[in-house]
Amino acid sequence: MPDDPIKPADETPLDVEAALLALRRRDPRYTIDAYRFAFEGLEYTVREYLKLKEPRHVSGKELCEGMRRLALEQFGFMAHEVWSRWGIRETRDWGNIIFNLVDAKLLRKTDEDCVEDFANIYDVRKALADDFKF
Repeated sequence: MPDDPIKPADETPLDVEAALLALRRRDPRYTIDAYRFAFEGLEYTVREYLKLKEPRHVSGKELCEGMRRLALEQFGFMAHEVWSRWGIRETRDWGNIIFNLVDAKLLRKTDEDCVEDFANIYDVRKALADDFKF
């Protein structure tokens, strides 16, 4: 049976918020809200963007696109500003966040996954601000 990418890793800390605070202290580039959005973005990518009936591994490219769409839905023309405030300047930042969550045992990865899977998926400013349609 394939691993469910939505479920956290087996050794999930009992207090996710405490784990996120510890991540923030270890890597202050990103806000707690960015980490929370990564979870929400993963769920959205699987259920809404990819419309998967059965969970499967989600690639960095798929996750970045799903999170872009979710950001535009939630924040509209302010999506780029929100991500900027969270510390997201490029798609690789999402890879850094995802791999921080993996290191904290809040998410899982495959042996083939690497942070570079998130590099240069799209230009964040263009994808969120310039491409926003009213």
